[in-house]
Amino acid sequence: MSKLQSENVREAIRVMFKESSEKKRKFRETVELQIGLKQYDPQKDKRFSGSVKLPRIPRPNMTVCILGDAQHCESAEKANTPAMNVEDLKKLNKNKKLVKKLAQKYHAFLASEALIKMIPRLLGPGLNKAGKFPGLISHSDIMADKVDEVKSTVKFQLKKALCLGVAVGHVEMTEQELFANINVAVNFLVSLLKKNWQNVKSLNLKTSMGKPQSVY
Repeated sequence: MSKLQSENVREAIRVMFKESSEKKRKFRETVELQIGLKQYDPQKDKRFSGSVKLPRIPRPNMTVCILGDAQHCESAEKANTPAMNVEDLKKLNKNKKLVKKLAQKYHAFLASEALIKMIPRLLGPGLNKAGKFPGLISHSDIMADKVDEVKSTVKFQLKKALCLGVAVGHVEMTEQELFANINVAVNFLVSLLKKNWQNVKSLNLKTSMGKPQSVY
């Protein structure tokens, strides 16, 4: 049962949209969901981690790189998606700086089955350390759909602090689209928590440049 009052959320969305339209930025502002937790001890309690696919893509500008076999690299080229093949990866020569640079260049990676097993050997632990180990793309997948799926997915991961933030949308969405994304994200996060809503201290929504709006 969601304790999120839909009217509060809708009102927060309206305020954010109004602020954003009054002070137009040169970029598309992202809307972030900020979560404060309580009665949780990151030292003792299990640190949760989970990903959920949102109904709409929260960050359209997110870049995904394909680490592909010949067929996937060809599909990526047709789809205007950046791609690298085995030879490209070998050129990085497990150089930590170059692998780190690659990890910073893209938001996420997808790899062909043939390549995914070779990644630790070709690149070392760099992508994994950056939290960007590639997802799998198979030959039966439609590349554009798979890339959109990655762009639609947000990850909740508790580290040492009792606060989390994830992108749930942007200011060019409709109120309904953003509302649907927030709903899915919040309910999924609550399902990860040990005591569900009892562990939620606060929920705020915030645009890149705006003030936080409290919704719980």
